[in-house]
Amino acid sequence: MWNDANHDEQTGSVAQRGPLAGLRVIDLTVALAGPYCTLLLAGLGAEVIKIEAPGGSDIARNNPPYVGGPGLNYNAPAPGEVSLSMLDRHRNKKSITLDLKASEGRALFLELVKKADVLVENFSIGTMERLSIDYATLSAINPGLIYTSVSSLGQDAPPAIKGMDIIVQAMSGVMEVTGFADGPPCRVGFPLADILAPHYALSGIMAAIIHRGRSGRGQRVDISMVDCLTSLLAMEHFDILVAAGESARTGNNQDRLTPFGIYKTSDSYVAIAAPQDAWTHAMFRAMGQPELANDERFRMRGGRAIHAKILNGIIETWTSSRSTEAVVSLLLSHGVTAAAVRTPGQAFADPGIRQRGAVVTLRHPMLPEGIETATAGVPIQFSDCKAGYDQQAPMLGDHNPEIYGSLLGLSETQIQDLKARAII
Repeated sequence: MWNDANHDEQTGSVAQRGPLAGLRVIDLTVALAGPYCTLLLAGLGAEVIKIEAPGGSDIARNNPPYVGGPGLNYNAPAPGEVSLSMLDRHRNKKSITLDLKASEGRALFLELVKKADVLVENFSIGTMERLSIDYATLSAINPGLIYTSVSSLGQDAPPAIKGMDIIVQAMSGVMEVTGFADGPPCRVGFPLADILAPHYALSGIMAAIIHRGRSGRGQRVDISMVDCLTSLLAMEHFDILVAAGESARTGNNQDRLTPFGIYKTSDSYVAIAAPQDAWTHAMFRAMGQPELANDERFRMRGGRAIHAKILNGIIETWTSSRSTEAVVSLLLSHGVTAAAVRTPGQAFADPGIRQRGAVVTLRHPMLPEGIETATAGVPIQFSDCKAGYDQQAPMLGDHNPEIYGSLLGLSETQIQDLKARAII
């Protein structure tokens, strides 16, 4: 059970100095939403024990490209190759294999549960019950267990609906508010639902840990991806705004905040945010058109909202005649917030982003020589703890000897016998 580590030392690994050092997590997750939740826990110092069936059962193992050969392979994986996704999502985790369908495998699992603080699963609804490792069963043998379920549509969702990220985006309403008013609904360009839900799951786990500290009791934390995304969307009061005649899809500009949008420059695009009157007037001065501040259409925020299309046209006529760098420099010199619209690669290479560990370079011996990719770090800074990913993703079953031997006390002979019979 959780042994709160000493965080006064200034050296040591994330597992030793992370804020969650000593917290043991059983990871029964697949795909992205679940594994990202446990990745966050691992990046904060928790001991995360990733369990897969012998041979591998995380469906992300089927995600191309595969690495381990001379280059990236987008076809079926060759022997010895592994999905790039696995190298990314399993950093700082321990990997063991276990057949949960076998009686011996289930017995071993229950022994492991007795020594755990948290369990995270995102299997299809009903799977945990069919395996007889549901919350009621596990909480009976470990009352302090925090049992976390991450699902697409909630525990009562119809089994016929497979809630992938695109389905969750559609059901949440996010697509309807993404894109341009005269265009179709648009998917957000990265798996927003898959990435958002794990953060809510992490918050729920942390709250449950605090509650357990007061009550001594664990509990179930139930996270639905569609709940999380819809709740986030509701912060914008789209129901009222649409009823008032506003378009749900606003494209690259938010008319009620104009100037607030994306504008074309001579070489790319620039984002400008100047919704307050003083900021807008400063922008007019930067544009060399201070008289616009006296134009009743643009002097105050309400008028700018009504005449947003006209004002945005004036602004883009000015920006399109200059480079992005020149526009940003001039606006910033007048106290107006602006930034170049960067590519992901440009953002990932930002020295400040790199220095703070928000984005790191993925390191692993399986990566072919010369292939380098950026990946997520832990974008949280602590004054007295260490967070991040300092351990490469293990290969399947790498930690069988440690977990079954050192933690559960099995002998080498017992471990080899279990392996030979495909229990582990």
